[in-house]
Amino acid sequence: MENSFHGRTMATITATAQTKYHVGFEPMLEGFKYVPFDDLEATEAAISEKTCAILVEPIQSEGGVNIPTDGYLQGLRDLCDTHNLLLIFDEVQTAMGRLGTFFGYQGYGVVPDVITMAKALGSGVPIGAMLAKRHIAESFVPGTHAATFGGNPLVTAAAATTVRTILEENLAVNAVKMGNYLAGGLMELKGKYPIKEVRGKGLLCGLVMEVDAKPLAAKCIENGLVTICTNDYILRFLPPLNINAGHVEEAVNIVEKSMSEIF
Repeated sequence: MENSFHGRTMATITATAQTKYHVGFEPMLEGFKYVPFDDLEATEAAISEKTCAILVEPIQSEGGVNIPTDGYLQGLRDLCDTHNLLLIFDEVQTAMGRLGTFFGYQGYGVVPDVITMAKALGSGVPIGAMLAKRHIAESFVPGTHAATFGGNPLVTAAAATTVRTILEENLAVNAVKMGNYLAGGLMELKGKYPIKEVRGKGLLCGLVMEVDAKPLAAKCIENGLVTICTNDYILRFLPPLNINAGHVEEAVNIVEKSMSEIF
């Protein structure tokens, strides 16, 4: 999908439909087509007899916190069922409770065939995982695809502890509560500063500016809040799932302070 981000190894960087990430790594691999996110008509038009799968992020995080319209993900599921394709959800940024459900797909009622996970799965140690429906998973046997240090005892222990903690401490529920609180706090700044909108789900939040957001991101870091500018105009927030109201208020105060120093 256009504006997607799937990684920096050769296959995933090719799947990433942002030219800026391709520079210096050409030629890209063959076999990928890019279509606009949230456009079922364009997706269907791109399907051919060579198509084997549709790869999509339930919410495009790095691409600008782009939220799918109602029915889009179900429409992709229907296209895959009609054309006998796999539906692959890249949940590297949307799984692990961030959107308010353990997996992002659960909040949309659409079940993919394959899920990819990483980042928060290891709580800071490097691990990636692929989950698949049984008939797909059974096409892999030990040694089919592996990495020397993949699935080692340290990272798997970290992943197991992370999963257990998210479930036992109901952090997905907290993500919804604190996400709404964060979005509400940021929206209160809209009338005073050049803010276009606040969008997101759970604790994946984007503050869309009417001006270049890169100076604001830098100023927030200078004032003690780690955030990032994506797609030039969007300040993106992905705070820890165990934040509390005090943390949110502190973050919003830093954003306001940073804005007051720039605008």
